[in-house]
Amino acid sequence: MNYALTKTIHITDFPNRTPFYSPMASMFNLALRKRFIEQTRLHDVNSNADIELEGEITNFDVTGGPAAKADNYSDQTRLTITVHVQYINNKEAGRDIDQSFSAYQEFSSTQSINDVQDDLVAKIIDEIVDMIYNATIANW
Repeated sequence: MNYALTKTIHITDFPNRTPFYSPMASMFNLALRKRFIEQTRLHDVNSNADIELEGEITNFDVTGGPAAKADNYSDQTRLTITVHVQYINNKEAGRDIDQSFSAYQEFSSTQSINDVQDDLVAKIIDEIVDMIYNATIANW
């Protein structure tokens, strides 16, 4: 990253557009800010930023996992979260990104999502934040 040219970032709160797991938005926003502020020399500002990040959590989906048992029922359940991101680089043309990022974790189908979602959501958020960071800042 060219820190002589790019010095500031503004990260808008990403709302949770799903009807599920209300703590997810604050968990995601904290993890995203922490990653970009702690691992870069960018300063967080409220306006006129060199880089802007905005978006929303668009999907929280619980489905049967791919591992089927002999009775054709899955012994795994998959939690998938999707976040849509708009990355705007006001200093360097051609660096903008408008993309969705998804990650998932599997858990035993004998467990309730309510019993495992705190841990799974935290892991998925970390993975999605890594994807966003790598797609925007780390590839410089």
